[in-house]
Amino acid sequence: MAINIQYLWKDRKRYFGLPLSFTRYCLSDDRLFVSVGFLNIKDDEILLYRVRDIDTERSLWQRLFGVGTVTVMSSDKSMPNLVLKNVKDPVFVKELIHKQVEEMKIRRRVRFGEIMTDNGDEEWDNDPEDLQ
Repeated sequence: MAINIQYLWKDRKRYFGLPLSFTRYCLSDDRLFVSVGFLNIKDDEILLYRVRDIDTERSLWQRLFGVGTVTVMSSDKSMPNLVLKNVKDPVFVKELIHKQVEEMKIRRRVRFGEIMTDNGDEEWDNDPEDLQ
């Protein structure tokens, strides 16, 4: 029995603007997938409700070829940072991922609170004195 996943977006890592690689990226309504390889294939995914931040970066060469890099930071243990390198129309991809992330967080009723610290340390050891 095959499971059919409906993808909202698909692309490959591109070289000189052409999809000439064996790295594939896919976005469904609840997950972001990456598949790397030709003979030996490694598949990984991030649940969208775990996404914390999304960044885009476009160098001069990437802009010339109409591609860019989208970096997805998540609270996923196996892949905290997923880099979608040299994807076509990176700003559109970022906005599409952002829209799906917000929908999944609302659907699952998940909200992450951000903790602000003075020393720039992101870890919090549950010490109440840290909040003063």
